Amino acid sequence: MSKLTLIIKREFIAKVRNKSFIVMTFLSPLLFVGIAVFVGYLSQMKADLKTIAIHDETGRFVNEFKSDEEYKYVNLSKVDLKILKDSIVGESYEGLLVIPNDTNNVSLQKKIQYISNDSPGVMFVEDLEDIIAKKITSENFQKVGLDTLKINKAKADVSINLSKASGETALKGLNEIKIGIGGVFGYLIMMFIIIYGNMVMRSVIEEKTSRIIEVIISSVKPFQLMMGKIIGTSLAGILQFLIWAILGMSAMFIMSSVFGVQMGATSGAQTQQAIQMAQKGMGSEIPMYIKELWNLPIATILISFIIYFIGGYFLYSSFYASIGAAVDNETDSQQFLLPIIMPLILGVYIGFFTVMNDPHGTIATVFSMIPLTSPIVMMMRIPFGVPWWQIALSMTILFGTFLGVVWFASKIYRVGILMYGKKPTWKELYKWLKY
Repeated sequence: MSKLTLIIKREFIAKVRNKSFIVMTFLSPLLFVGIAVFVGYLSQMKADLKTIAIHDETGRFVNEFKSDEEYKYVNLSKVDLKILKDSIVGESYEGLLVIPNDTNNVSLQKKIQYISNDSPGVMFVEDLEDIIAKKITSENFQKVGLDTLKINKAKADVSINLSKASGETALKGLNEIKIGIGGVFGYLIMMFIIIYGNMVMRSVIEEKTSRIIEVIISSVKPFQLMMGKIIGTSLAGILQFLIWAILGMSAMFIMSSVFGVQMGATSGAQTQQAIQMAQKGMGSEIPMYIKELWNLPIATILISFIIYFIGGYFLYSSFYASIGAAVDNETDSQQFLLPIIMPLILGVYIGFFTVMNDPHGTIATVFSMIPLTSPIVMMMRIPFGVPWWQIALSMTILFGTFLGVVWFASKIYRVGILMYGKKPTWKELYKWLKY
């Protein structure tokens, strides 16, 4: 058995037998589910009812404001304005909408005030403005003799039908679904790179501070030690991911079985009625969306996810390992981590703001080839259909860059692994590369 294999085995067993690894492997899915349930619960909670006082001296607008579950509008036009302002200061009301008595709509729309102790939300203010603007617009139409009923009937409601060049019907919102699928895989790659890259860095720092590295380095080459740590940690990460996938699939199977039994117990008439309501309400386009999702390159997405995860992890772990060898503790590593994390964050932003609008454009294509961002950007592009040669070229550049980076990183690793008691600078790292 080669020395590299022994190091990989040692790193893998050390990570897998670690109590925190075992606990987090089974606890992390429960935490994610718990957070999702908690967020869903918070989203369903109703906001506190806010009372808005309206002082409408014209008497023309107060009836246009309709109370709902979030805001309650109270007509206090007959109450003295000074008293109402004092009530706002005493927090008897959330806010006060003051509409002065002005028969000229042009000057009136500049005099309306909203008084409150706290700054109101932008959407709330826009709603107030829309309500008042619609009322003033309707009055202006009547003054010039326009029939508002005819105007409303004359308004057009255009709905463009989408279709493919082949003649098949295209669906709205499909791009958003595709970017959502690609975004999930890209975000997972980013999180795994950061989590397991930090594991590699901490492992190097621990061995360096305990001086055990001096014994190990006398038997193996620094390059072999660094590669062994990277590969061993990656295998532990893949094992953890497979466990999560099995747990997730098992949970889905159990849920589908439980809900299947419950649906089977429902009467045939109720089921048929539910199907008809779904077709009328949420539309008969649901089967078309499901068909489009099945037409996605699912195999390409899954295979590419594994390859880009391995390639991206190997590339960034080389940086993490070299940083761990250069510093004596995690605090000193912060100055070197930002340049590593920034390309990952850039890849996420490029993916969401560029790929969704133009998945085959120049910017999206270029960043899907750059190795520091390609694992994320390319994963977001693949659901839109990417030529195989672009995927192959991107993967080739990624793994080729990894080989070059690991060669340079091994130089820093070789020198830094035996350096103690001194905080390294970027200038010193450059000297280590030339050494």
